[in-house]
Amino acid sequence: MDVRQLRHFVAVAETLHFGKAAERLGMTQPPLSQSIMALEHELGAPLFVRTKRSVALTAFAAQWLTYVRTALDGVKALPEAARRLRDGEVGRLELSFVSTADYNILPALVRRYASLYPEVEIALTEATSDQQIAALLDGKGQAGIIIPPEHSALPECLIYRELVSEPLIAAVPESWIEEGRLQVAGGVLPPAAVIESPLIVFPRRSAPAFYDLVINYYRLHGGQARIVQEAIQMQTIISLVSAGMGIALVPVSLRHLARTGVRYVNLQDAPLSLKTGIVWRREDHAPTLERFLGVIRETLESF
Repeated sequence: MDVRQLRHFVAVAETLHFGKAAERLGMTQPPLSQSIMALEHELGAPLFVRTKRSVALTAFAAQWLTYVRTALDGVKALPEAARRLRDGEVGRLELSFVSTADYNILPALVRRYASLYPEVEIALTEATSDQQIAALLDGKGQAGIIIPPEHSALPECLIYRELVSEPLIAAVPESWIEEGRLQVAGGVLPPAAVIESPLIVFPRRSAPAFYDLVINYYRLHGGQARIVQEAIQMQTIISLVSAGMGIALVPVSLRHLARTGVRYVNLQDAPLSLKTGIVWRREDHAPTLERFLGVIRETLESF
């Protein structure tokens, strides 16, 4: 059966008159009768009880009519559904992000996008930069917020755009300051205090640019990092600082992550800033992604 036959059935069911139904449909009665008979043959059951004076729905047809109307309403809605999908008003956006982004640009982007496109499903996944890049190259997900590799270019099939660049600060155990173990003058931690303290850091394999930025701070000031623990989530790193295991050099936006027992202090002679950006596949032109990239452009102007 096809949509045309279903419309024929509904017209006859509503008028209970083949002549009036044919007139409504803009056709003659014989082909309408043939269409109904073909439909009855396909269904294996009569739809109408016909006499010379009247036409009535069979019990089966009266129940089936509800399903047919629902189906036709669905067909009628298809052009609008296609338009909304084409324009990115509905659908799904798959976005991954590094844990540091959760404290700088990510909340603003998601909040803005969700307010503009409330019917788009947003699937967020926290992952390290290397995991995100590998997933995109494997055709998984749509975009990722990453800390870009400094010394190795991204594959040509990926596009990268910088979102934020922020200086590093130190996250230190508050008890160390209270006990005099760390000397903080004017809210600034001197390089000597950093070098003397055990360090908690991201593993290099997960975020080489971040790791190298931290290690270079030590080299620039004539010291060597004494790494006591590595962790791939910023929340874990801050928890380890709270436990008194060491200090961590983190982006300034981590001040938004309040944790009992942790104090954030500025670094004296801070190193170059940590960059965070978005990456996506060059050939991916999904409407939801295109709209998200548009939101990024608008958000960065006011961020």
